[in-house]
Amino acid sequence: MSGALQKYVAEFVGTFALVFIAAGSNAVDYLSHGSLGLIGMAVATGVTVMVMIYAIGHISGAHINPAVTIAMATTGKIGTIDCFAYIIAQISGACAASFMLMQIFPSALDSVNFGATSLGANIAPDIGILIEAILTFLLVFVIYGAAVDTRSPPGLAGFAIGACVLLAILFGGTLTGASMNPARSFGPALIAGYWTDHLVYWIGPISGGIFAALLYDNVFIHENVLDEKKDAAIEGI
Repeated sequence: MSGALQKYVAEFVGTFALVFIAAGSNAVDYLSHGSLGLIGMAVATGVTVMVMIYAIGHISGAHINPAVTIAMATTGKIGTIDCFAYIIAQISGACAASFMLMQIFPSALDSVNFGATSLGANIAPDIGILIEAILTFLLVFVIYGAAVDTRSPPGLAGFAIGACVLLAILFGGTLTGASMNPARSFGPALIAGYWTDHLVYWIGPISGGIFAALLYDNVFIHENVLDEKKDAAIEGI
């Protein structure tokens, strides 16, 4: 299998795992009368992200999120062709996971829409976009700091990023579902036919992710490169 195809398959599997556990935990929580709760669902999702980063990070970078892929493309960390292929793989993985959840938990359609994300009570769409943008900004900022920046401590990216997802869900789970991921929202929405306020989960994560990527890439990584060039010039004198 070619290197490019390996990356796309890895993104499919990674996103499948994320949506299967994240959305599936909603169904499990409902069917078990709240045995998981918000904390349990946050832990399940955060740990899944962490595990998949260690499983496929060395293959594809473990984006498993179109907002992350678009952010990476914006700063030139991934090419245009790979960007589109990653997003197709991610959305396909999310839809496949949601389809499997429909087979396993058919009653969850009416109860939790197979884990489709939705806005909480009294959360208007514009506020939902803002919350999703802020949460995804923080997520992508951590990704750049822990995984993209070569100065970061080795081996800790999965833990840092997974922990960020966990904390974001604890804060935003009851507000917007804390998706931070268009694919995670799209898969369950497609299978359940639940499209209420769906654009929130594209506009918020993508805008927040791009802003974080541009900020980190231009303020921190760029400055680091300039400092290294200055040090090299001084050493050459």
